Amino acid sequence: MMDSMEDISVRHDMQTMAFYNCENLFDVYDDKRTNDNDYTLNSSRKWTHQRYENKLKKLSFAISNIGRKETGKHPALVGLAEVENDKVVKDLTNQANLEGCNYNYIHYNSLDERGIDVALIYDRTVFKVTHSETFLIDLVNDHGNLDFTRDILLVSGLLDGEKIHVVVNHWSSRREGEKETEHKRMASSHKVSEIIQFLRAEDADAKIVIMGDFNDEPFSESVITLVETNQLHNPMRTIRSFSRGSTIHNRKWNLFDQIILSINFLKSTENQFEFFKADIFDDAFLKTFRGRYKGTPFRTYVGKKYTGGYSDHFPVYAIFKK
Repeated sequence: MMDSMEDISVRHDMQTMAFYNCENLFDVYDDKRTNDNDYTLNSSRKWTHQRYENKLKKLSFAISNIGRKETGKHPALVGLAEVENDKVVKDLTNQANLEGCNYNYIHYNSLDERGIDVALIYDRTVFKVTHSETFLIDLVNDHGNLDFTRDILLVSGLLDGEKIHVVVNHWSSRREGEKETEHKRMASSHKVSEIIQFLRAEDADAKIVIMGDFNDEPFSESVITLVETNQLHNPMRTIRSFSRGSTIHNRKWNLFDQIILSINFLKSTENQFEFFKADIFDDAFLKTFRGRYKGTPFRTYVGKKYTGGYSDHFPVYAIFKK
């Protein structure tokens, strides 16, 4: 795998931005504030130090290779979902596979009931953070109580000297049914629109990248509303197909993981990044290689059965070129 990539020359005029839902990246310790009981030393899933280390090793190997075929190097920015806390992001960036990537990270704890958050890791030699903050989604459950989900993370900074804003998302799941939970994803969609309007009020030509696991398709109302309201470009629309996606459920591919851009990335401007391509990073090593799940993401668990893979999602990425 790696050997074939060694001869790819580094493209200094290109940078990769990626997004990866890590599938329950939990440490082994019990956090009293959250429902992390499936991922502790005494849990029914038998989560152990060794299994945690194996997962970190695998995720870091995957991350180091995203966009490498095109650019000859690791991604500049990677949005993450399903990370438990600061410690797991730090442990991930400290992996041997990411040595030399100069990754630093931004993570805030959210009030999500499962205790999973979003985060951003970035190569500090090419990206300088100027601002970061999180936004809460206001949701109410059937009993009129506050219903907490993952916060939306905004990180602004300079990528090779050019100002960009990255918005990292992990919208509410469809676990209780697609229609039953749609209002939650619409609330997140509206919140992202607010963030975009706030950024554009400060700078009408703000360059914005919205990435995440939206738990909705490119053609779902929540995503289409976001794209049309804010005049965005969603390159993932043309990538999804019957036989390809970023995650699979009931034998049906979904493209819930997407990277969406402000349309000023489509203009070619001297010495500024423009959009080059987007894709799903679904190399063979990330797939289950035999049995009934052959060709699907090689997961850490299937139900409660430990399989020792990467994640139940493939990463997605976009490449930008100067």
